[in-house]
Amino acid sequence: MGLRIIVLSGPVVGGKSKLAEALQSQFGIRRLKTQDVIVELTGVDRERRALQQAGEKLDRTTDGAWVAQALARLVTANASAPTDSAPDTWILVDSVRIPAQIDHIRRSFGPRVVHIHITAPRDELARRYEARKQSHPAMAELPTYDEVASDPTEAAVERLQDLADLVINTLHSTERDVVVRVAAQLGLFGRGFEKLVDVLVGGEYGSEGKGQISAYLAPEYDVLVRVGGPNAGHRVYEEPQALTYHHLPSGTNRNQSAQIVLGAGAVVRVSELLPEIHTAHVTFERLSIDPHAMIVTEEDVEAERRLTAAIGSTGSGVGVATARKVLREIADRPVTLAKDVPELKPYVRDTVAVLDGAFARGQRVFLEGTQGTGLSLHHGSYPHVTSRDTTVAGCLSEAGIPPGRVRRAIMVCRTYPIRVESPKGRTSGPMSRELKWQEIADRSKIDLSELLEAEKTSRTKKQRRIGEFDWTLIRRAASLNAPTDIALSFADYFSIENRKARRFEQLTPETIYFISELERVTFAPVSLIATRFAFRSVIDRRAW
Repeated sequence: MGLRIIVLSGPVVGGKSKLAEALQSQFGIRRLKTQDVIVELTGVDRERRALQQAGEKLDRTTDGAWVAQALARLVTANASAPTDSAPDTWILVDSVRIPAQIDHIRRSFGPRVVHIHITAPRDELARRYEARKQSHPAMAELPTYDEVASDPTEAAVERLQDLADLVINTLHSTERDVVVRVAAQLGLFGRGFEKLVDVLVGGEYGSEGKGQISAYLAPEYDVLVRVGGPNAGHRVYEEPQALTYHHLPSGTNRNQSAQIVLGAGAVVRVSELLPEIHTAHVTFERLSIDPHAMIVTEEDVEAERRLTAAIGSTGSGVGVATARKVLREIADRPVTLAKDVPELKPYVRDTVAVLDGAFARGQRVFLEGTQGTGLSLHHGSYPHVTSRDTTVAGCLSEAGIPPGRVRRAIMVCRTYPIRVESPKGRTSGPMSRELKWQEIADRSKIDLSELLEAEKTSRTKKQRRIGEFDWTLIRRAASLNAPTDIALSFADYFSIENRKARRFEQLTPETIYFISELERVTFAPVSLIATRFAFRSVIDRRAW
């Protein structure tokens, strides 16, 4: 885009400073305060009348060019900044007072200048001035607004709206409304809804290897988002020891420059999240947790123990916490959100605004879903389901991302789906054709003890059940998610020989045939194939 200059004008207490502060904090715009320039050039005290008089003297002696000169110095200093500090795209001048100041800026910077005039009716300005006197210790104000407006320059400042590119009357707008109106005019939100989001979900009953695929893709993105709760664990290969993420995105360590977001639909157990943050060395600036993310309490965990015995739930308290959020409260147990937890305060931010800023900058976002489509509260085999909708649509809703932002939808599938171990005398849910682990060992030639050790749940460490590939389940998952791509995991469960494969054609003929049929059933290419749990374990066939 190159350098752009925003020039503000308007009467005292019209709303210029609040707007400038918001643009600076929300969009990182560099701010040139003409009050600071006056003090620097003249040494005058920060008193309203003294600043007015000193500014008028500078206008007389320079024909109003002193503002443009100060701006030019700032632009030059910015351009000569160290190479690891990129020059600012936007600089805001707060503010100009006479036409000559604007003329000199436009002569120096031409079409790169956008002039915005902020105003309000006279009686509203007087009301605001009285309120401001009580809360503006940095400025020695005059007794009344009439005295402020009696200054000749101030009296004529409203004429500048005739020269402005945008005029905003702030009477009927909140401060935040003004920021939105100006940011839209400047294109700070972008110029449309560019497709910048890739979403990854599970196509079966969870444990499809989403963590491995997510970590592999993570370096390609600027923002990593995760939804769901700590009842899901995503395991990522690392040396010397694998990592399991229950809250943070699986690519947190693989891409340490990416921003991390836990959206409003996330469910958080603080006693587990904080150690996870510490272990991953995630800073306050890097992680954003939505203020409306739900907090799991110990009472929620205790209340969910019956589900562990009934349907094989992880008993993490996520379902009970989610139900309480829906009900707003139960009896004397008020709902606790992330914004209510002191330990989380440094991380709490409006994540919709965080993502909106990322989209405006053209940054790519990766959304990592948890569990699998077959466990969807609405579309799974109820009641043997989880407490949320695990489809692409459900994950987008939890994250606060509109469907129009989606570029790719990646659905991860295992060669043999699994479910958690059934409780004694109960079932954790139906499987189409359940198998014994010995059968997988015989087919794949992988040692049985290795399979049994690997196939324990991330949360409860229980042995998983396994079954034949369920084509009906996958077709339904494809209908619900409309994937653009399939990621196939556990290719070595077809044959241990697949662990040697580094290219597609090195896979066994049986595996290649299976992939071709999977593509027909899902209407999507199998773009990623995980052959084992290790570094360099993904065969990448993507066309994007």
